[in-house]
Amino acid sequence: MALSRRQFLQACGLGVMSVATAGSLVGCGGSGSDGGSAAAGGSSNATKPVVFYNRQPSNSSTGELDMTTLKWNDDTYYVGFDAKQGGELEGQMVVEYIKAHAADIDRNGDGVIGYVLAIGDVGHNDSIARTRGCRKALGTAVEKDGQIVSDPVGTNTDGKSDKVKDGEIEVDGKKFKIRELASQEMKTSAGATWDAPTAGNALSGTWASAFGEQIDIVVSNNDGMGMSMYSNWAKENKVPVFGYDANSDAVAALGDTDFPYGGTISQNPAVQAYLTLRLLRNSLDGVDVNTGVGKADEAGNVIAEDDFKFSKDDRSFYAMNLEVTADNYKDFTDPANTLYETAQAQLDEKDSPKKKVWLSIYNSADNFLGSTYKPLLEKYAPLLNLDLEVVQGDGQNESSITNKLGNPADFDAFAINMVKTDNGASYTSILGQ
Repeated sequence: MALSRRQFLQACGLGVMSVATAGSLVGCGGSGSDGGSAAAGGSSNATKPVVFYNRQPSNSSTGELDMTTLKWNDDTYYVGFDAKQGGELEGQMVVEYIKAHAADIDRNGDGVIGYVLAIGDVGHNDSIARTRGCRKALGTAVEKDGQIVSDPVGTNTDGKSDKVKDGEIEVDGKKFKIRELASQEMKTSAGATWDAPTAGNALSGTWASAFGEQIDIVVSNNDGMGMSMYSNWAKENKVPVFGYDANSDAVAALGDTDFPYGGTISQNPAVQAYLTLRLLRNSLDGVDVNTGVGKADEAGNVIAEDDFKFSKDDRSFYAMNLEVTADNYKDFTDPANTLYETAQAQLDEKDSPKKKVWLSIYNSADNFLGSTYKPLLEKYAPLLNLDLEVVQGDGQNESSITNKLGNPADFDAFAINMVKTDNGASYTSILGQ
């Protein structure tokens, strides 16, 4: 049975007024830190380091950050990438492609460059940022209440949707309209989002039948969906596809000699995976959070300042994204095995003793997390003297993960990848019991 803080102190032979000295009693489970305000007064698990990664605690409807979760205790952080910068970078990559292929990009010669958009999850802040970034760069964005609308348009062949507008681009004196012909959330009937087969079927079935040669470009919120659309229809019909994540199959397709993938964006996974575990390590060791990040540690590990940024107010570390095209794809061919160049040194176990970390992955079928992020985590963990226990969910139900967190006392720290960004409290409530 879980003990309250009062019961815990009494069990250790301390009166309630002796709280100040409880931290020194290692034999009674004292940690020397009583955590942040959200966790104060909770169980000993409530003071343990927590890093949320890949899915930032936030309101899935508004995108507003869940600061209650992000301030759960003094050692709670988020690790991800700069979603806004990445979305705009993907959109700009599409614009650059249009300019370079203006002579043949308009397949039916109607003066309208039509694109279709595969949306991963309408309630996911990264998906929202990518949709907004692409629409902004292509000139198709419509604002409402000061924000670019990120909702799917359904179909928009006549250009009269109230969610997007026609953009315009001029290349070598010739003007083209840019129109979002269609967009939808790629979600299964069971509720799984970012679904690659759904995206492939939407393009090769519904959209190809409805729009035919009006489709000049395919844009996707990620490479999983992008590669499904590329393989199912776009490659054969020689329509460029642009995705996100720099998954190994997408990067390889950039070198396809028949018709290559259009381009992708690297989330800088080597930086993200390193930060996910490094922040836990720093908290466990009681050193400054920037150690081995912006400031070199004793082993020489450090991340260049232009490869990440830290938002103190958001308690969030963001990796900076990188554009991957046919010109530089060879530098990104093995992301799962490419550690950050200056963050590969082994930590001394005397200063950083072995600790056990519980780590979740929201969906065992997620391409990026499974084929790139997880292998990187498994390579960084021994360098940081961390023992990982990885649990994976079904991508639909939070309980597919939380049900596997029945013994938090067995772990020293937690790295959490949620199914839904709203559900931070599902985890902190367990740690606070």
